[in-house]
Amino acid sequence: MTTTAEHVRNTLDGRWRDTKNQMRVRLADEIFRPHYTPNTVIARTKVAEQMKIMAAAGAADDGFRKEHGGTGDLGAAVTQIEMLAMSDLSLMVKAGVQWGLFGGAVENLGTERHHQAYVKKIINLELRGCFAMTETGHGSDVQALETTATYDPATQEFVIDSPTPSARKDYIGGAAETATIAAVFAQLITTDDGAPVNHGVHCLLVPIRDADGNDLPGVTTSDNLYKGGLPGVDNGRIIFDHVRIPRENLLNRYGDVAPDGTYSSPIESPNRRFFTMLGTLVRGRVTVGGSAGAAARVALDIATRYALQRRQFSAPDDEREVLIMDYLVHQRRLLPLIAKSYALQFAQNELVAKLHDLQTSDTPDLEEQRELDARAAGLKAANTWHATRAIQEARETCGGAGYMAENRLIALRADADVFTTFEGDNHVLTQLVAKELLTAYADDIRSMSPVEWVRFAANTVSQRVMKRTAAETIIQTIVDARQDSEEEGSLFNRGTQIKLFEEREEYLLSTVARRLQARANEMSVFDAFNAVQDHVLHAASAHIDRIVLEAFVAGIDSCEDDDARKLLDLVCDLYALSVIEDDKAWYIEHRYLSTERAKAVTRGINDRCRALRPYAETLVDGFGIPKQLRYAEMLHPEHLPG
Repeated sequence: MTTTAEHVRNTLDGRWRDTKNQMRVRLADEIFRPHYTPNTVIARTKVAEQMKIMAAAGAADDGFRKEHGGTGDLGAAVTQIEMLAMSDLSLMVKAGVQWGLFGGAVENLGTERHHQAYVKKIINLELRGCFAMTETGHGSDVQALETTATYDPATQEFVIDSPTPSARKDYIGGAAETATIAAVFAQLITTDDGAPVNHGVHCLLVPIRDADGNDLPGVTTSDNLYKGGLPGVDNGRIIFDHVRIPRENLLNRYGDVAPDGTYSSPIESPNRRFFTMLGTLVRGRVTVGGSAGAAARVALDIATRYALQRRQFSAPDDEREVLIMDYLVHQRRLLPLIAKSYALQFAQNELVAKLHDLQTSDTPDLEEQRELDARAAGLKAANTWHATRAIQEARETCGGAGYMAENRLIALRADADVFTTFEGDNHVLTQLVAKELLTAYADDIRSMSPVEWVRFAANTVSQRVMKRTAAETIIQTIVDARQDSEEEGSLFNRGTQIKLFEEREEYLLSTVARRLQARANEMSVFDAFNAVQDHVLHAASAHIDRIVLEAFVAGIDSCEDDDARKLLDLVCDLYALSVIEDDKAWYIEHRYLSTERAKAVTRGINDRCRALRPYAETLVDGFGIPKQLRYAEMLHPEHLPG
């Protein structure tokens, strides 16, 4: 008979539940047992061994199209890499770089000549690559990269060069030791009538090492050595000194150079070409967010199980000490974070499905692609910030035991820390979300300058109609059926919760637009935007919260068991009320909540924490983390010496 926890897990697993179940079996192998190994030599060796085992088992096949030697199940590929985060985030990053970023660049930015020459070798690890985008001087601002790729028609070669110290490629996973070739992002320069012409950032394949691991002529690599975490990832630096590569090494799907040096592209606008190119690489951002979410769930699972056996302080009239999970303050520390983990995973499921459907379509819709980019940016930020907070809280709730390496939490905290930075700084990504919202997904907004964007946003946001997620019909039915009132119980009404989320988002967006419009008449456009950045971030965060809530509602609707559905309803209440409480000041200031009703929000959270207390173990069982991957020595007091 299927338990409630199993029904919850099946619902949370979503469309690729079969892939997740297969990965649970695979990750139960001894080779994937989590370990704390700060020594980089040992950690890197272990990850290399794990990668070979994965490649031999065909783990990378799903990420590549059938005609290139894969299976074309992109959703399964992303899901598998996310699941690796439960074992070792270093392994997740190495797999993500090899098969997601490097392999994805070759497949999505290259053409047939690249697919034939490289893809199968990438899948089976015969060719190990790295993704050389970030430079010492530029991370978030990819368009301003300084590395150059200058075409020489006399030899039909590109000359790759790092013209300044800040043009050095930096923090590149795989660059320190393992990669023999790099997908290098550089300014592509040709010559027209004797004058250089810059066509913007393009990606080229540049060999960096020979078979013996020695740097090739003109290439200088170095090791970033010890970082805050991720000891199994060989992050490194690359400097190019006029390195020559064949013309054919340009990944030429969106821009090509003929033998005589003539540049051509199917996309005329340089800005639009650049964003189209980056849009095809969105898989990495999706994977990073989902992996951070997986790491958070592992930490919360461990902390919750500890709270269900750890006792402190005696209760009156009771000889036994009290389980720390029975204290309301402990429930309030863990259960809302568990609720948010559920919410974010349902949103992640929708995002992965959207990514799969778009990138496996023969005719992907441009507007859908832009919505995917914005959703991926927003959820990457939400998931990674949540992971940072949740892992730290899990560590603290376990006291001194949580600080011991044998109990997993400090390694998770160290490894997940940088997830808020790579694949896009979270504040920059949140602004990207706002930009898409304010411009109502206009076709040409990607090629607008900041000046044009501010003017456009100020003039058009009033015409914007809220776009709901895949759960539109369910959401509308819930909102229409709501019976809102000042009654305390109405805060548990799903329609009321949704309306509070929607109204906040709409208000914040419209006020940002009005502020932009007013300031644009008084000051420079840069100063106008700079003056409202805090409001821009708030509006984007409100949008992300609403998207996540809608995904949770759709997830509950897909649940096939009544008991599991009732439990998930309580968890959804806790998520929604926690978001409202976090922004309670705004709701009161703008009179969406009276002071009395605001107090009722806090009481509602306490009520839902108490209601969920008996199901704490069921909820973490619902995460579906294999026993070996949630092992912590503190959960086994039977191992204490007698």
